[in-house]
Amino acid sequence: MSEKAVLKTIKVEEENLACAMGSGSLMVLATPAVVALMENAAAELAQSELCDDELTTVGTMISIEHTSPTPLGAEITATAVLTKTDGRMFYFDVKAEDKKGEIARGTHTRVIVKAEKFQMKADGKFND
Repeated sequence: MSEKAVLKTIKVEEENLACAMGSGSLMVLATPAVVALMENAAAELAQSELCDDELTTVGTMISIEHTSPTPLGAEITATAVLTKTDGRMFYFDVKAEDKKGEIARGTHTRVIVKAEKFQMKADGKFND
């Protein structure tokens, strides 16, 4: 399988900071914001692999190490590389970088679902 990749870039805004997201007290890029950007890149790549408009993917696992702080105003780029597919499963290597180098890396897994059926299941979860 030839590896495919998607890159997503954002500028770190106040809403991306740890102190704003509640994941810490500092004015640095929050780990949840890094995770969201990585997952967004992987979701876009997975969707591009689907041939049926009734299908989508949902994240089932993400594991990252966030190893370097990034300040307000910096640009970060997340990259998702599709490394393997297995039936309904997509497996990705993900990383994020700022202009000084890597800030996070890890793995992510997504599963194919029927969008309408999945949404109906979620919407009816508490209807007893």
